[in-house]
Amino acid sequence: MSHNDFATKLRNIKLFVLDVDGTLTDGGIFIDSEGHEFKRFDAHDGHGIKLLQKAGIEVAFLSGRSSKPVEIRAKELGVKIVLQGFFKKESPLLKVMKERKLTKEEVAIMGDDVSDLEMAGVAGVSFAPANAIEAVKRQVDHVTKRSGGNGAVREACDLILETLEANEPKS
Repeated sequence: MSHNDFATKLRNIKLFVLDVDGTLTDGGIFIDSEGHEFKRFDAHDGHGIKLLQKAGIEVAFLSGRSSKPVEIRAKELGVKIVLQGFFKKESPLLKVMKERKLTKEEVAIMGDDVSDLEMAGVAGVSFAPANAIEAVKRQVDHVTKRSGGNGAVREACDLILETLEANEPKS
């Protein structure tokens, strides 16, 4: 896909759906001896999400696992769509798209593993972090230079925002 085709696709985005483990995090899952789960989120990714929201693009988290830290991080960032415990991600994504009356072309996704390929099939634009598995990297529109949990989401957010800014009329 040419740079111009990719930029055109990015200008249509109204919803950016993010996998969590391996995308918003580095994929590590920390569990203490009492069963409490800990995750590390990148502050730059969070700021990128806030910038997208400010630009009018809604952000959603769609994870195969269920985790309290994900709910807390979503609340901190004002992410209202948080879908957890969906290893098969196509159906919940299609439901959100229908509820929001969004077309395929208005949805971007980012994921790192095979369970995220279903999302890529129903979205207009797909991203993967640098540390995604090879099968995912071969099938998405764009692979970031940064890894999940280390600025990959921010990199994708910045690409979307740069495309929007480039399309704004000059005064």
